[in-house]
Amino acid sequence: MTGPLAAVGVTLASETLIALRRVALLADAAPVLAALPGGFATRRKGHGLEVADMREYVAGDDIRHLDRGTTARTGRLHVRQFQEERDRISLLVADFRPPMFWGLRRAFLSVAAAEALALIGWHVVESGGRVGLLAITPGAPVVVPPRGRTRGMLDVIGGLVQAHQDGLEAVMSGQDEGAPLDRALIRAGRLVPPGSEIVIASGFDAPGAGFRDRMDALAHRRSPRLILITEADPGRLPRGSYPIRMADGRSVRVHLAEAAAKDAELHRQIGARPALVVNAGDSVEETARRISAAFPVRHAA
Repeated sequence: MTGPLAAVGVTLASETLIALRRVALLADAAPVLAALPGGFATRRKGHGLEVADMREYVAGDDIRHLDRGTTARTGRLHVRQFQEERDRISLLVADFRPPMFWGLRRAFLSVAAAEALALIGWHVVESGGRVGLLAITPGAPVVVPPRGRTRGMLDVIGGLVQAHQDGLEAVMSGQDEGAPLDRALIRAGRLVPPGSEIVIASGFDAPGAGFRDRMDALAHRRSPRLILITEADPGRLPRGSYPIRMADGRSVRVHLAEAAAKDAELHRQIGARPALVVNAGDSVEETARRISAAFPVRHAA
């Protein structure tokens, strides 16, 4: 994009998100958003889908893991033990609806969301996992199927840049906010298999009445993680909706809320705190460090 909107912190550029690979790797520790040890050729017993062993039942075992065939043949209760899947898959969900296109200092919330997801995505592929993308815009979502290695991350970056431009153009044309977040997330569970991680970066404006139920449904077979993108200290302005005049003279409205208040509201909506609160005014290096602290590395045994 060229013109008055082609500015740092307002638009996304592929080369900027590609350069975040180095920032991610320089962070103190790589974030692991699931217990899946992608990239390690080890067998770890846990609650995956692959059967690792069979043994007799002992008091305290989960009766849901009873093996009917072995129990019938031997006449004694037997349970199955499972190994965790070695293929780590993370679906990155970017909220590029109109409430994300504002910012008072370094970058728009939408840009900060893309940066945080890119940092996480680079960590995932560098550890041997796969990443996919669901980017939510007022129009059609942008979907990138999960793939591994650098090629997979470059596909995700291309999707982020495309979706961000679509969202920014929708804001400038005065298009409405689109579907609530709960409806936009309906397809998230269909894009990745059970056991996958779903990382949602959003300001969580207009989450929808069914947002908590949607999170409960996703958590049944997958692991959702929420990253709240906000402006931590936006000039001490009161919470509310503000008209903002753009460089070309058009006027749009942005929603302003304190990080603590949005955190509390999100907790009320879903019964859990966000995995991380990201301040759009912070540098990408600071965001990378905070991601590493919130999601420390888990090494294979």
